[in-house]
Amino acid sequence: MSRLVMPVMLSATWTIAAAAAEPNYDEAAVPAYVLPELLAGPDGQRVTSAADWEATARPHQLQLLEENVYGQRLPAVVVSVEGKLERTATEFPGGVPAERIQARLRLGVGEDAPTTDVLLYLPKSSHPVPVFLKLNFNGNQAETTDSAVPLCTAWLPANDKKGIVANRATAASRGTAIHRWPVAEMIGRGFGMATACYGDVFPDRPDGRAASALVSLGRPPDGDLAADEPAAIATWAWQLSRILDWLITLPEVDPAKVIVVGHSRNGKAAVWAGACDRRFAMVVSNESGCGGAALSRRRFGETVEAITRRFPHWFCPAFAGYADRENDLPTDQHAVLAMVAPRPLYVASAVDDRWADPRGEFLGAVAAGPVWELFGKPGLGTTDYPAVGQVVGDTIGYHVRPGKHDLLVEDWRRFADFADRHFLSREQAEESVSGEFGGGRQ
Repeated sequence: MSRLVMPVMLSATWTIAAAAAEPNYDEAAVPAYVLPELLAGPDGQRVTSAADWEATARPHQLQLLEENVYGQRLPAVVVSVEGKLERTATEFPGGVPAERIQARLRLGVGEDAPTTDVLLYLPKSSHPVPVFLKLNFNGNQAETTDSAVPLCTAWLPANDKKGIVANRATAASRGTAIHRWPVAEMIGRGFGMATACYGDVFPDRPDGRAASALVSLGRPPDGDLAADEPAAIATWAWQLSRILDWLITLPEVDPAKVIVVGHSRNGKAAVWAGACDRRFAMVVSNESGCGGAALSRRRFGETVEAITRRFPHWFCPAFAGYADRENDLPTDQHAVLAMVAPRPLYVASAVDDRWADPRGEFLGAVAAGPVWELFGKPGLGTTDYPAVGQVVGDTIGYHVRPGKHDLLVEDWRRFADFADRHFLSREQAEESVSGEFGGGRQ
């Protein structure tokens, strides 16, 4: 195994020594590229059946992603509830009844094992319900105005405007991200909503590795790292799977209908979690960009060079070696999307989020489609870039909405519509959708 030096011993606040190259936002300047063959196993032979995909091509493509982008997959550990599980009946505006569950999960055995605090709201239902699971950036208290949700204690990137002062959550952070988590509306549609802070398992800074869950898993805290050594994205993906371990033990949760959702860097983690853990019934990437749904070879907006220079702790060291030489990558992001097949996949973009390359995200979804076809399922179903606000696709869904880099209620409505399409009977799904953005599951 080759070894590279990864700069992990850096200050929590860092400066970029070299001036960043101007990003390309001109489609005419996108370089010519040919994507690596997706339907190929280690012998280079193209597979033509779902059985052959599962036996040879999928393991090979997954290995390429491990070796060149995300690093080795992390192992499962024992997950237990630390202390008492808090269950409280609550009610959302409009008289919508729900239950709030809060749990501190210990991820592993022993006092040194990391913990993550999970906030879960469940609708009142006579049967197990589907659940959306996502990581958040500023703590559970930022996702809700519920005063019973405690402040996050993890190290967080400073943001005084959002109440993160001296890298810690303050009372001023409560509810600052509520627009990204429309829990009341989703509860009203019959979905559970679960969230946890990504900072619980890996502080989002270049020197965060030594304080991350990787140490408890026996990974090196710093120094010379193997080219395929996992980093922050892989750790956040691992966190999502460990939360899933617990969620599916709850009788109120349908274990076959847990949907992983991620926005921005957490969208990169969500697609990798969905690739590695096939228990996730559906995967949603929202504006995940470079290292997420967007094709690296396009070099549009954020590039491999830009992302690995600014965030050297996100990907395995090998990925940085492809800066300015993306065409040498033996894989690309269509492969990580293809790992979701034959499960439903939804990719979402925003018009003004050019840094995340909306067209590149769409083309990643297009290029992943042939794997669904092996299973007799339609992929995206079109190669024509959709109009703004239009939802396209079948087993793969896509939309590009107006606006900037964010996760908005209109995005969630479309995620819920897509989930209903796949999880409900045809008659139920039709009844659950009303108007442009959908209605409510009853």
